[in-house]
Amino acid sequence: MTVMHGRDVPSTQGEATGQKDPKKAAMSGWIGSALEYYDFALYSLAATLLFPTIFFPTENPTVGIIASLATYAVGYVSRPLGAVILGAYGDRHGRKKVLVFAMLLMGFATFAVGLLPTYGQVGLLAPVLLVILRLVQGFAVAGELGGASAMIVEHSPDAKRGFFASFSLQGTQVGSILATAVLIPLAAFLPDEQFHSWGWRLPFLLSAVVIVAGYVIRRRVEEPPAYLAQSEDAGAKRRFPLVDLLRTHPWVLLRCIIMTFTNVIGMATLIFGVSFATQKGYGIGFSSSEFLWVTMAANVAAVLTIPLFGALSDKIGRRALMVAGGITGGLLTVGYLWAIEQRSLPLVFVCVVIVQGILFQMWNATFATFFQEQFPMRMRVTGFAVSQNIGLMIASFFPSLFTAIAPPGSANIPMVIGLTTLGICVVSAVATLLSSDTKGKTLEDLEAR
Repeated sequence: MTVMHGRDVPSTQGEATGQKDPKKAAMSGWIGSALEYYDFALYSLAATLLFPTIFFPTENPTVGIIASLATYAVGYVSRPLGAVILGAYGDRHGRKKVLVFAMLLMGFATFAVGLLPTYGQVGLLAPVLLVILRLVQGFAVAGELGGASAMIVEHSPDAKRGFFASFSLQGTQVGSILATAVLIPLAAFLPDEQFHSWGWRLPFLLSAVVIVAGYVIRRRVEEPPAYLAQSEDAGAKRRFPLVDLLRTHPWVLLRCIIMTFTNVIGMATLIFGVSFATQKGYGIGFSSSEFLWVTMAANVAAVLTIPLFGALSDKIGRRALMVAGGITGGLLTVGYLWAIEQRSLPLVFVCVVIVQGILFQMWNATFATFFQEQFPMRMRVTGFAVSQNIGLMIASFFPSLFTAIAPPGSANIPMVIGLTTLGICVVSAVATLLSSDTKGKTLEDLEAR
């Protein structure tokens, strides 16, 4: 059966091999994304709170912070390669297969980080091994959201694509909450010496659970019926998806890459902002445990708002939410960093919930569906994965750039970083407005276009 303008009609092609099951697809995407982004977020937190001293000890605090944030960014460098390879695998051999493989690879890499020796034990070999495993993480996560959101979009009724697809994004936030929730008691109750020597390893070692859970969860969901029907056509597999993408949709790809730069809001608040608040070089004086709670508050708010904005995007369209959320979130980043500078923890909580938990989620809850709608089915995973991950690779260097243009000891840090963030968001908003509106269109309409 295929949903056509709100009605179920019989398909003339091989969709008899399966039925649309948006709830099961959304649940699989939610759980899988939560587990995989637990791994990815765990590293991101450790890169700001722990790794500058464990893997990059230096007498210059600025150098240590930049080096650690650079290894955070390295995980994004390998994402375009993962997007090309895993995207092609998902488009040519099935959404389910790529999701199972990506999760198992991510679980292995994160578990291995928990076993790494420190700089004090093996010297330069420690950061080298850390970088290699971060590259593997980036490669693996590149196929996650593209495959999961394609699976959900193709299973969903046209009138609720945004709502159901938003659950994979909600899962990524739940993963961040899990990572933070594991670190909070360790940072709060273990003495600093024990936390930095062995306590930080425990959350990484828990990723062994991901290896088992990922296989069980992802094997149970069925391929979308429309994908199965198309895969029966041998011509659908004739051209490598990346070649097809570059040949037929280059400007769509470029616009999606630029739209992805809106992630600068998260880079400014939850990556650079955490370093600004906690690293001794900046002299603000917040503790690691305090800012783990700040990160937790932002992610809890996001979990609550994402499905609401996903459903709203089905009513008013995706573009309006993406533009409004990106520009207002970028603008209010100034206020969030100012609150940190004022050393007012209650004000920091209020600002992070508004900026990261509400305004940014207007964009974040919507972009996955919007990106999927920009590409035809034969290249949908590749188009999404390549554009998102090239954009994220570039955006991942923003925290290091922020530290370079506003190092410890510099003046007007909130204004400098906040206005830079706003400028990037404005560019992203222009790319969004230049993209095709998908409001009221079925997947069949978009395929024909």
